Amino acid sequence: MKYLLLTGSTGLVGRYLLRDLLKRGHQVAVLVRSDGKHSAIERIDEIMRLWEKQSECNLPRPVCLQGDVTAPGLGLDDESRSWVGRNCDAMMHNAASLNFLGADRGGEPWRTNLDGTREVLAFCQTTGIRKFHYVSTTYVCGDREGVILEDDLNAGQGFRNDYEHSKFQAEQLVRAVDYLDPPTVYRPAVIAGDSVTGYTNTYHGLLHHLKFMATLFRNVPPGPDGIRYVPLRLKMTGDEQRNIVPVDWVSAVMLRLYETPAAHGGTYHLAPTHPMTPRELIAAVESYFRVDGAEFVGHTSIADGRSDTEQKTDESLELYEAYTLTDPTFDMTNTNRFAADIVCPHLDEAMIHRFIDFGEANKWGKLPRKKPTAQQNEPRAD
Repeated sequence: MKYLLLTGSTGLVGRYLLRDLLKRGHQVAVLVRSDGKHSAIERIDEIMRLWEKQSECNLPRPVCLQGDVTAPGLGLDDESRSWVGRNCDAMMHNAASLNFLGADRGGEPWRTNLDGTREVLAFCQTTGIRKFHYVSTTYVCGDREGVILEDDLNAGQGFRNDYEHSKFQAEQLVRAVDYLDPPTVYRPAVIAGDSVTGYTNTYHGLLHHLKFMATLFRNVPPGPDGIRYVPLRLKMTGDEQRNIVPVDWVSAVMLRLYETPAAHGGTYHLAPTHPMTPRELIAAVESYFRVDGAEFVGHTSIADGRSDTEQKTDESLELYEAYTLTDPTFDMTNTNRFAADIVCPHLDEAMIHRFIDFGEANKWGKLPRKKPTAQQNEPRAD
């Protein structure tokens, strides 16, 4: 059996893909950077030990290649490149920068999302890899509204930030090369934590908002009735749809598509069947922290100014302000053809509470890490 070469395996989606691929018996090699404190092998072993602890069983280890998607030849030495050429027949390029703003095209997110994809494609050409799976995003649609079809890409859209723009240009690169089989493109919507455990290793999007609200509400003492009263006027109707999906569902659908040869060469939206709303989110957070006082005032200016709490909330939401009005509807015809039975869990109150439970226990990403050990497979002779 040939190996799949996976990038981005230390990110949230990547670590789930790694786990699920290995549990299904796939041969996997991972391209991983050293983070300065820990080697690539140590970083992967830390992830694998986490999965083993959760599943209470041993898992096979991937072959670990220390490199960098932004470097020529992916930063691999001659022996590693030769090993890939002999043993890998497919690549899943999942590595990405989530930075929204990057005016300098030499920095992030352009460096990883666009330049890194260019290096990955060149590496496939030199090693003879033809089967290519690319993890994009639904938001290559940019500022388009209405229904977005899976086969849509360039519709003359504008972009709300450099993350969207860089991923759009990277997907164009993937589709333009002539030395690959038709690529399989996965476009997840906004990704949240694990629907069952609440687990995450990053705090962006929804989890960024939950982290902010946890800090805000914890600093307000409860009244005699046990309720924290926090007057907060939110500049939205509360009924805007939000396309947020749990990471475990994203990985399960991607695995199904990867394991289905008939699905290869297609483009797939991974979006919720029933988008959540800010009203649902606020209600869930208020019930968790026993808070009252939030009010949706619509998309209008507030004449009497903003309180300190409201100003802090505005600052927290500023990065995502362009998404506050509405979200498109992402067509999922292609995805449902192969994975309609893998139902996307709705982000209800119980799931949001699990996200908060995990964040509180994890100190919202500030819990000290234990030093990992190194027990990975190295590239080996055929």
